[in-house]
Amino acid sequence: MKARWLFILVLVLVVVFSGTQAFAGILADVKAKGFLTLGVSEGVPGFSIPDSSGRWVGFDVDMGRAVAAAVLGDAEKMKFVPLASKQKIVAVSSGQVDITSRTTTWTMKRDAKQGVDFTAIVFYDGQGFMVPKKSGVTSAKQLDGATICVTAGTTTELNLADYARANGFKIEAVVFDGKKEAFGAYTSGRCDVFTTDVSQLASWRTTVADPTSHIILPEIISKEPLAPLVRHGDNQWKDIVTWVIIGLVGAEEHGITKANVMSMKEKSKNPVIQRMLGATGDVGSFLGLDNDWLVRAIKAVGNYGEIYDRHFGPKSKLKIPRGLNKQWKDGGLLYAPPIR
Repeated sequence: MKARWLFILVLVLVVVFSGTQAFAGILADVKAKGFLTLGVSEGVPGFSIPDSSGRWVGFDVDMGRAVAAAVLGDAEKMKFVPLASKQKIVAVSSGQVDITSRTTTWTMKRDAKQGVDFTAIVFYDGQGFMVPKKSGVTSAKQLDGATICVTAGTTTELNLADYARANGFKIEAVVFDGKKEAFGAYTSGRCDVFTTDVSQLASWRTTVADPTSHIILPEIISKEPLAPLVRHGDNQWKDIVTWVIIGLVGAEEHGITKANVMSMKEKSKNPVIQRMLGATGDVGSFLGLDNDWLVRAIKAVGNYGEIYDRHFGPKSKLKIPRGLNKQWKDGGLLYAPPIR
């Protein structure tokens, strides 16, 4: 009897200790090593790409920098790991990176079966098609018989097969490991069509000598909710990444910017803003952080709208309309749950 009870006690202690370790998990690891490891694309303008000096920039990059600022107090304490499409899930589940912020669509299989958790949607997108203007094609309904360049291991490849089957098309999918290779094959004439998310079509089009020589067809054939992802099982880390993103969205809604965040913290009488910026309450403790976590994130990269405008707005090369990525009060889908 004593031996059996001792075994049960040891088993309980193992379970409790394991739970404690899981809770400490990635946050403790990031603090111990002193930097955040971020999985990014191999180079997609607007989302994540090295600039002329070799510094990684882009919308997805800024989401990672916001987390680094919130957790480490410095948005530059980052290590970037470029990942091909087929690597972006396993790099997180295996612990190679702390976060993947890399134009990744939230799907059921990825979320439930591949050892990762998605955090918060940062970009509402959809798959489209690009063709040479001289082809005379003006609609996706004209793609029967086309050869189409597509990236392997993506929802894009699956959606293309669904679209062809649903419309009774016979197409030839020419599959590549990376978008750079797929787009290069398209521009060299190997394929009639290039397909990926519409935002990325706009991005890749800016890299050719004459962007006006290529058109994006009007049809959008899928829903592509893009979200950063983290390793499954570490609830605290998932909460941190999720709420940093929510905080950036909420900051835009409440008019909190990179320039005014400190004055808003000191002077705002709005109780919602006071809680968000740590002037009152103790919401940082819910995440295992101090109360300035969101202030640091906003000071580093600005609110969601500032990030979007910097990389996709009217003054950027891409000039992608916000569309569904507007705030809910402006007719979009961005809706930040309350920080309280």
